[in-house]
This record gives sequence, structure tokens and C-alpha cells, in this order.
Amino acid sequence: MIKAGIIGGAGYTGLELIRLLLMHPKVKISVVTSRRYKGKPISDVNPHLFPFIELEYEDVDTKEIADRSDIVFVAVPHGSAMDYVPELMARGARVIDLSADYRLKKEDYERIYKREHKDKDKEKRGAVYGLTELHPEVADADLVANPGCYPTGAILAVTPLVKEGMVNQVIFDAKSGISGAGVEPSEISHFPNLAENIIPYQVTAHRHVAEMRMELRVKVSFTPHVIPSIRGILTTAHVFLNTKEAKTKPLQSLRGRGAEPHNEEIEGIYKQFYEGKRFIRLKKGMPSLSSVRGTNFCDIGFEIEEKSNRIVVISAIDNLIKGGSGQAIQNMNVMFGFDEGEGLWFPGLVP
Repeated sequence: MIKAGIIGGAGYTGLELIRLLLMHPKVKISVVTSRRYKGKPISDVNPHLFPFIELEYEDVDTKEIADRSDIVFVAVPHGSAMDYVPELMARGARVIDLSADYRLKKEDYERIYKREHKDKDKEKRGAVYGLTELHPEVADADLVANPGCYPTGAILAVTPLVKEGMVNQVIFDAKSGISGAGVEPSEISHFPNLAENIIPYQVTAHRHVAEMRMELRVKVSFTPHVIPSIRGILTTAHVFLNTKEAKTKPLQSLRGRGAEPHNEEIEGIYKQFYEGKRFIRLKKGMPSLSSVRGTNFCDIGFEIEEKSNRIVVISAIDNLIKGGSGQAIQNMNVMFGFDEGEGLWFPGLVP
């Protein structure tokens, strides 16, 4: 049994961490912090957690959190995690950061998030980007940078093709439920603005595109939209393949086979790449949000456009679980040598 602390336990990701960890057979929640709700029983503030947790929200210093925890989940806004991580690690706690503070190189972070990164030893900490399907080195990490929700669905959708050297460019079009905007209300989350509507935002300059480019290392464009749904991200990836003569030899890959890839070939690439990855489900048809809601699965499907160099790949995830807290617990399982699906192996919510 390991002890888990949660810094920032009142937001959506923090609440999902609590809910999921309460069901984990090898974890005991040791401390949950919230300045706003200090001293209040967690289940009073969040009735859906009654009677499963008896803890109160606390506001204690970082040293005490580290001393009471084997693993600490840092679920605070971007720019705040760096205030906790150095001291947590100095006290010997392993850390999973759910913000963006340790995902990118220092110069990229400061350029994109327009703030100084105050952790002078950031690069030395060796944070591992926490997509366990792609980074087995998570197992040995003391600091894991949990991926953003949009990058999770996008990167998992196309990595098998990228690793084959087949991809020239990807255009991602993603639709997210409103919970991705966080617990604080905003103009786009106001019911009259969002109901029966789809709202594109940060159309060409969303901050998450940097993670996609960092991991995929191909030409990437990305446009997000908010939809009138609570959970889920459906990502449509327009994958343009490398071709020598697109008009006469569509879909000819760089591997020199000189023939169009067929459904069986692409399916084989995905099956081989994700073999043994329990939370990747390859679909014969197109994925849907209703199939992944409330789960840690990423569903992936594709269709090849005839006489073209385009494959359309669709992925579906629950943004709060596989796109956030569930992925963090999956990382924790790998870090502590638990079964990867421990505390996460359950079907979705339908309807």
C-alpha cells in the first residue's frame, strides 16, 4: 500500500483523482489540499464522494505533504506546479504533475505560456512525458509530466504511422466537452452560449500544439472546439502521407514499397505498435465519445481516402480520465510496478 497526496483537490482533475484513487486497492489517500475549502470535509463539499472519504481539505506546507506521501499528484494551474515540485522531490516524494510546467523545454514553455519558469533546475529533473504507451521510461521516473488532454488523443491517434516514416503533415481538428475548460465558469462555458452550439477557440495558436509537435516531430496544425457535452474529446486527424508523385502514385510511403497501403496494412501497423497496450482499442468503425466516457480507454479508427495521400484517423478519449487523472494513475501504476490497469479497468458509462 502506497500513500498518495493530492495538491489541488477541488478542481475537476483533482476530484477525478480522488474518485479513482478511492477505488484503487493499493493506494491510500494521505492528504488533499485546497486553500478555499481548508478544514471542510471533502465529502461535504463534494457529496458524490460520500461516504467513501473521511478526510478534510488541508492547507499544509509542501514539506509536510512530501513527508506524508510516497507519490504526490500536483493538480494546480499552469505556473503554480513549479512552486511545489522542487521541494517535493528534495524530500524524496515522487511526483506526477498534471499542469504544463514540466512538459516542454524551458525556452518553449516560457515562449508559449508567457511566464518565467522559476525552477532553475527544471532540465536537470529529467521529467518524463507521461504517455505510458509511448514512454516506458515512466517506470523509472521520479517526475512525470502528465500530458495535456488534447495532445493525448492526437498523439495516440497518429504515432504508429509517424513511427513508420509515412507522415508528411497532420491537421488535427478536435472537439472537447466543456469540463476541459476547468471548474471556473467562463464565457464559452456559460450555458446560453454553448448549448446547441460549437465554439472554435485559439484557432491557430492553442498552447497544446507544442506538445504534439514535440512528440510527433512532423508538420502539425491544430484547431480545437468546445461542444455542448460535459466529457470527452473526439479528435479528427487528417494525415497526409509522404508521396513522391501524389497524382500518379497516391499514398506511396517512404518505405519504398511502391504501392498504396490498404486497410489491412494500416490496421496491421496499429495492431503491431499497440500490441499489449490495454487502454488502446482499435475500432473497425469510427470511435464515439459515448464508448469511452468514464473510462481510461483511447479508441482509434481510420479510413483511407481513395486516390489521395490522405488517411483520416479518429480518436476518442474521456478528457478527465485518459486525458488527465486516469492517465496520471496509469503512470503511477507503472512507476510503482503495479499492474497498469489497477484501479482503472472498468467499462464506460452508457447512456
